Amino acid sequence: MSTTTIRTGRNWWRWVLVLIILVTLSTSLHAGKVRVKDICSFQNKQDVDLVGYGLIIGLDGTGDGTGTQFTVQSLVNMMERMGLTVEANKVKVKNVAAVIVTARISSQQTKGAYFDVTVSSVGDASSLQGGTLLLTPLSGPDGIVYAVAQGPVSIGGFNVQVDDNKIVSNYTLVGRVPGGGKITGALPTPEETSREFYLSLHNPDPTTAHRITERINIKYGLMAYPIDGGAIRILVPDSLSHPTKRMKFISDIGQLQVVPDNSARVVINEKTGTIVAGQHVTIEPVAVAHGTITVDIRSTPVISQPEPFSAGETVVTSESRITVTDEKARVVHLKRSVYLADIAKAMNRIGATPRDIIAIFQALKQVGALRAELIIL
Repeated sequence: MSTTTIRTGRNWWRWVLVLIILVTLSTSLHAGKVRVKDICSFQNKQDVDLVGYGLIIGLDGTGDGTGTQFTVQSLVNMMERMGLTVEANKVKVKNVAAVIVTARISSQQTKGAYFDVTVSSVGDASSLQGGTLLLTPLSGPDGIVYAVAQGPVSIGGFNVQVDDNKIVSNYTLVGRVPGGGKITGALPTPEETSREFYLSLHNPDPTTAHRITERINIKYGLMAYPIDGGAIRILVPDSLSHPTKRMKFISDIGQLQVVPDNSARVVINEKTGTIVAGQHVTIEPVAVAHGTITVDIRSTPVISQPEPFSAGETVVTSESRITVTDEKARVVHLKRSVYLADIAKAMNRIGATPRDIIAIFQALKQVGALRAELIIL
């Protein structure tokens, strides 16, 4: 007899409680001073997105099938460039997989620098485990090749199948090649003058922009001007316009410490049941009713034997029995609270699991009791 049980357990709240308490402590123990360079990007630093098409070889029969024509054609073309002539209809690609290679690098990285790349299957391969990425050109949005990538692929998991039994750990169709990318050409850099530069906030916020501007002006005099919540214009004094002194000036500004102001947010990942709440999250007075439903599904095998000396066959069927238990809803009154630990305790009293808490937060947002931005990943 096989048994499948779907149940909203009552023990997961402990993990949620620990997570929320850690977030609360990390935001309340310290004023939260951070360096300017940790929350801003300088004008002379831009990210460059790279992309390329490549092949991964050395797979243990987990590559693309013969129906994936672009993989077959790519392998045939590569062989011809190496001086080998092969027929496309006789090529087996079960140990080869076509992938899209992506990476993001900084415009401040120079020629010869190494970086990590991500490979993602585009065919019908079942796993990239144990494969090696062949030399792949990587180009930017302008179509110019700036780097190449090559090396062994790491997927951080495994995919094992014996007969009809299959065990998969992590996602095996996307992997990384640590240090597999190498810059081969000069990267595009933004235009800049010796008289001014800009700071761009990673998370635009008018209060944070004002605090950064105030901190710079206190340190160096009136030379920083906020354009909006996401950008700050900084004038470079004539005495610091020399490239060496200018770089030292930019470095010193990056080391200045400020206290950023964060918006009240609750971030929810429904796929994993993860909930992260910020420091300023508050809840207005509200009553929450919650009931636990347990669904128990049991399957019992039933064997039907044919009559003696008959031409019939033994037939195995199953008889399913479903039991649904709906517990009485529990009601908890939440007073206005700014402490996440109080919210966690209230959820604990009603035995809510992470999935339940996600639903409760969504309902609180709908009725206007959750004073925070709700972000669902």
